[in-house]
Amino acid sequence: MVLSVRDLFVNYGKVEVLKGVSIEIEEGRISLLLGANGSGKSTLLKTISGLHRPISGSIWFEERRIDEMTSDDILRLGIAHVLEGRRIFPRMSVLENLELGAYSRSNKREIARDIETLYERFPILRHKRKQKSGALSGGEQQTLVIALALMTKARLLLMDEPSQGLSPLIVNEVADTITRLNRDGMAIVLVEHNLRLGLSIADKIYVLENGRIAFEANSTDLSGVEYAQKIYLGG
Repeated sequence: MVLSVRDLFVNYGKVEVLKGVSIEIEEGRISLLLGANGSGKSTLLKTISGLHRPISGSIWFEERRIDEMTSDDILRLGIAHVLEGRRIFPRMSVLENLELGAYSRSNKREIARDIETLYERFPILRHKRKQKSGALSGGEQQTLVIALALMTKARLLLMDEPSQGLSPLIVNEVADTITRLNRDGMAIVLVEHNLRLGLSIADKIYVLENGRIAFEANSTDLSGVEYAQKIYLGG
């Protein structure tokens, strides 16, 4: 098991957001978090990556407890968080963004090699490496965001709404990118409102409702998938 979240409680002030959430993320699998706005999906990702601290419960990454670590230490351990909204440095070039993505690393030769590997994986980034990232299209920016996460040498990728605001064609490209990363061995936890996209690539489905796990199923369980759809779409 690459990640284990156990009986997690998280508050915003006096408001309970997560109420005893437990999930298990297996190595090399894509896990999909579904739920209405305010159900706690983004909060769960932010707590895993150290941006929020839990009130109680625990989080374990590769059998090491991480819920009391800083976000920087969690990143260095191998968990990268792709936040909602395509967070890039718009006034910096594509190459400068990639170099900044490796800020926690010191071996310049390895960094240069990994940038070259990303150029091979995402040719558009090589083509536009000198261009300011703010001038990229939405799909190109999302590709850059994913590449930034990979520059951390992550083994677990947390992705919050990667298809948000993208055209259907670009959404398919993003789905292909996520699938290829997973085939290469990356474990992925995905929050995604695009139900068709999420269900087409996920191995495991969790439905969050009012801060609790209301339902979970493997994607091969057709009856479970239908049930998840009914819950998520409101019947």
